[in-house]
Amino acid sequence: MKKKSLYQITPARIVFGVLTCAALCVDSFDNTAHAATTVAAAPAPMLVRKDNRLSVPAGSPLRDRLLVATVGQDTLPHEVSLPATVEANPANTVNILPPLTGKLLELKVRLGDTVKRGQVLATMASPDLAQAVADAQKARDALELAKRALVRARGVNEAGSNAAKDVEAAQSSVAQQTAELHRSETRLRSLGAEGSGGQAGQVLKIVAPLAGTVTALNAAAGANLNDANAVLMTVSNLDSVWVTVNVPENIVGAVAPGQNAVITLAAYPGRSFTGKVGFVSAVLDADTRRARARIVFANPDGLFKPNMYATAVLGVPQGAQPQVPSSALLMNNDSVSVFVEAEPWTFVRRTVELGREDGDKVRIRSGLTAGERVVVRGGVLLND
Repeated sequence: MKKKSLYQITPARIVFGVLTCAALCVDSFDNTAHAATTVAAAPAPMLVRKDNRLSVPAGSPLRDRLLVATVGQDTLPHEVSLPATVEANPANTVNILPPLTGKLLELKVRLGDTVKRGQVLATMASPDLAQAVADAQKARDALELAKRALVRARGVNEAGSNAAKDVEAAQSSVAQQTAELHRSETRLRSLGAEGSGGQAGQVLKIVAPLAGTVTALNAAAGANLNDANAVLMTVSNLDSVWVTVNVPENIVGAVAPGQNAVITLAAYPGRSFTGKVGFVSAVLDADTRRARARIVFANPDGLFKPNMYATAVLGVPQGAQPQVPSSALLMNNDSVSVFVEAEPWTFVRRTVELGREDGDKVRIRSGLTAGERVVVRGGVLLND
């Protein structure tokens, strides 16, 4: 029997070779097609940088994330919130002092009472009052004596027994005693002496010089009033009050009388009161470096109570300045910048100087002009 050659080709080997070649060809074709598909499906770049310009090409998903808006210009006043305090109007506030030293006999009012002009607030006894009453009685008696002397002098002069100078001297005495009586009685009235004659020296009444409310009371019945300069009580007319605003030095030049102000009080949440600045102090407080601006409010219902804390919102006038949303601002190291649209979907970073902030918008001092377009949303995606 003949041995088969190792290199003898059989039909089976031929079929196997054909199949193997076909398989290799198919694999090679598949790999080439996949590579072509991969190249065709490659996404467009999100961002293209050229020099200092950033372009967002068509098809970039960034186009759906960015919002571009036109820079506006605002001339409205800048609103500043400042601390304030409710105060009684000093022109309608009186500190009641005892006219003389002595003893407080009776208090006829209590703290918080409403009083009328001329109403008796308290009574007191004073040894000095007795001296004032005695002076008035002496002046009255001396005037009566001077009048009788004048009548006698005139009668004698008519009889030819004395000179005209004696009549003139008697007339001068009457005039002097009349003036002295007027002075002593005026002093009694100013002291508020109650009663007449001997009773006038017993009780001294203290009356209200104006209508208002007793806002302070510093003594009780039976107290010895040894200091005539010590305040006995305070009466304030609260029909109108002051709201005093502490204005910082850096904006005091922008606050002037007649300027509008809106006041809110912690006691009345949700309510606001509108008024006008009536006065700005000419000097600053040495400790706080603030000036005081006062706003007058009518207070018929007593809503404003002295020493209440308040918040005053003042409109500080501003010149025309560009204004952008705060979302357009990007921190770049130590500076603030925005992306300005140089061409459609092409942006340039620009550094800006910020002005005052009004709510969610910021004024721009320099770096932008009204009418330019900036990225107001999604700018951080460009901030590479």
